[in-house]
Formats: sequence, C-alpha cells, structure tokens
Amino acid sequence: RSVRRNLTYTCRANRNCPIDQHHRNQCQYCRLKKCLKVGMRREAVQRGRMPPTQPNPGQYALTNGDPLNGHCYLSGYISLLLRAEPYPTSRYGSQCMQPNNIMGIENICELAARLLFSAVEWARNIPFFPDLQITDQVALLRLTWSELFVLNAAQCSMPLHVAPLLAAAGLHASPMSADRVVAFMDHIRIFQEQVEKLKALHVDSAEYSCLKAIVLFTSDACGLSDVAHIESLQEKSQCALEEYVRSQYPNQPSRFGKLLLRLPSLRTVSSSVI
Repeated sequence: RSVRRNLTYTCRANRNCPIDQHHRNQCQYCRLKKCLKVGMRREAVQRGRMPPTQPNPGQYALTNGDPLNGHCYLSGYISLLLRAEPYPTSRYGSQCMQPNNIMGIENICELAARLLFSAVEWARNIPFFPDLQITDQVALLRLTWSELFVLNAAQCSMPLHVAPLLAAAGLHASPMSADRVVAFMDHIRIFQEQVEKLKALHVDSAEYSCLKAIVLFTSDACGLSDVAHIESLQEKSQCALEEYVRSQYPNQPSRFGKLLLRLPSLRTVSSSVI
C-alpha cells in the first residue's frame, strides 16, 4: 500500500524501532524500511493494482467542486475503516457472539475485555490515527474508550441478557453498599438502553466503523497538539458516513441524523461500569 500510494513516513524515534508481531503498527517508517531491508522490491508492486491518481491517505481533502473525487475518497476511507475491524463482519455487524450462548460471569468478563481490546486494536489500524503523536493517541483513547466499548457491544450483537450478567460480574468483583448497588444497577440499565437503541436502528458494519471514527476523533480530548487536525479527521468521518447512508439507504432520509443523535448519549454510560 505504501508503494502504490507513494506514501512517505517519518520516524519519531531513532529510525530503529522494533518491528514484530506486537509492535509492527507503531512506526510505519521503520516497518517499510524493514520490508525493503529483507528484500521486498518497490518495482515488484503489481502495476495493475496501482490506480493512476491514488491520493495520499494523509492528504485526503474533499474537493467541493468535484463530487466524483469526493465519492471515491469516501468509499476508500470506509473500506480502510472496515479492513481494520478485528472481527469478521457481515453487512449487519460482527458475529462474535452466538445469540443462544449461555454465558457465566467469567465468560462475560472475558467478552468485555475482548471488546475493549478490540477498540484499541481497531484504532491503531485505521487511517490517520497511527500517524498522530503518541500523546494525542493516548488522549483520544482515554476519553473515548467507554463510548467505543458501547458501540462494539452493539456491533457484536451482545444479547440483552448480558446486562444483568455484567452487573453480577461487577458486584462479584467489588462488593458494594446498598446505595452503591442501586446506583450501579442504574448505570447498567443505561448501558443496556444504549445498546438496545443502536440495535433498533439496524446499524450496518460500515456505519459502525464511521460512528467509531467520529467518536474517536474528538477535539474534546485534553492536551491535543493539533486540535484543528483532529476536528478535520472527525469531519472526514462524518462526511463519509453521510455519503454512505445517502447512497445505501436512499429511502431513509432521516437515517444519517438518527445515527448521529445516538452519539452524545453514549457518554451517559459510566466508565466505572465497564
């Protein structure tokens, strides 16, 4: 991809970053350097797969005067978002859970950990995010991880009976007073409501990917080095979602608005529950 798109990278360290299974996405410069070092050749890239005018992902700017270019960009951007999804997906979300599974407390804790990890792994592999400064990446994930968790829970078709199990797991892990139990159960109810409302919209995989990108690229995070850049990434993600919904659901003119209106309420889910 780097050769086909004529990408250039910079290393934020000493150009000698470890490139292995666990760190291969931390530095694109050193990753490409290692590919070339082990014998991969630039000229060996299949020319038939090289588009004549493929834009640099870091320079994805929509051109207002050329809607065709804008449409191509948006389609490519969504494709890259979907490619980063950690679980196999159908159009209508992931199938990481079977609806009739009987799950105990240990299973539900494992599922929750997997959903949280997948949110971080997804972010590390989507366009633009790996190119941000590490401090910005941390700030964005620190603010949005609980919202991404809720979106992943809905996308994974988490069964409705899981919410009481989440409550049981939380109470099992940390005994509480009666007042705290009531408050905790209320937070669980809010979490369940958010998942149910997303499911009711029958959000598909592409829409979930765009929604997660909109949530992740928020300028509300503290200490960002370039707020305007983060805002532009969120705008790109929003434009991609709008274009996708318009083309895929032409008979649902209010769908885009309904999807966006679900996002603010995600913050009502207390991170302490998760």
